[in-house]
Amino acid sequence: MAELPAPPDPGLASAPPRRLTGTRSRAGNAMARTRAGLLEGALRAVATRGTRRTTMNDIAASAGVAKATLYNHFRTKEDVWSALVEAELSGLAADCAALPLIDALVLAATRISQHPGLRRIAQTEPAVLAALLVADPAGPGWRLARDAVHRQLASAGVCGADVCGADVVLRWLASHLATPADPDAIRAGAECLTRGLPAG
Repeated sequence: MAELPAPPDPGLASAPPRRLTGTRSRAGNAMARTRAGLLEGALRAVATRGTRRTTMNDIAASAGVAKATLYNHFRTKEDVWSALVEAELSGLAADCAALPLIDALVLAATRISQHPGLRRIAQTEPAVLAALLVADPAGPGWRLARDAVHRQLASAGVCGADVCGADVVLRWLASHLATPADPDAIRAGAECLTRGLPAG
């Protein structure tokens, strides 16, 4: 039987490279903060100029960064808008997640009614707003919104919180894109809507 070679002397083997604890997370956090700042800048630019008149230069200037930094995160203006819609929907869903169903619906409809970017688009770019209102089951924004509504209904114990139930609520929320409502009307609408949902 052939002898196996002796294991290498541990003193001669080089140790694997060691990374300082937390360096990756700090870099990741810095990237996330930069991206969040870019999206905040994009939102300010849209609220001021609308989507069509806003340029990548406007977004970078509004975020207080060099244009090259913006292009490190987003290749096109459409990429910025997609990321902005996703971030706004995710933030709204997170804020609503722990609330009772009626309060979550009121918060969501109020934010949609008062959103500065949406109000600017409604005033100056009705075609862009119309595109937001079209239910595109394959579109990431509509899918993300539907999933958030579905989770909210399921956590509230609403029976039948399937795609159809979520779509009814989602369409009510989407109606506030074109027709903002005051807080009293929003609460009355949310109460009426929840009374029509199946009880858990």
